[in-house]
Amino acid sequence: QVQLVESGGGLVQAGGSLRLSCAASVGISSISALSWYRQAPGKQRELVASSTSGGTTTYADSVKGRFTISRDNTKNSVYLQMNSLNPEDTGVYFCYALKSIRPFWGQGTQVTVSS
Repeated sequence: QVQLVESGGGLVQAGGSLRLSCAASVGISSISALSWYRQAPGKQRELVASSTSGGTTTYADSVKGRFTISRDNTKNSVYLQMNSLNPEDTGVYFCYALKSIRPFWGQGTQVTVSS
């Protein structure tokens, strides 16, 4: 089992920045992929950014150039640096881990971007 705990969400004005953190209960080197998803009210959960154990990163088109996913193996953590935020970025952000073929989810952290 893998436990994931997100932190760093909050309220920010458009154009501002936030940094989300996700701490894993196991060594992240053993995790195939670490990702950030978000879910806006009335919308399906969508992939924001992903990082594989091999170093490949993927971003949703809507966040390319603004968000950066990174990982710190010594701290078993993955981060999402979010810059130039806009109201469309509002939602609950979830940390996701794929270990072997099993998925694990954090409980989410709220991000609200005001106009």
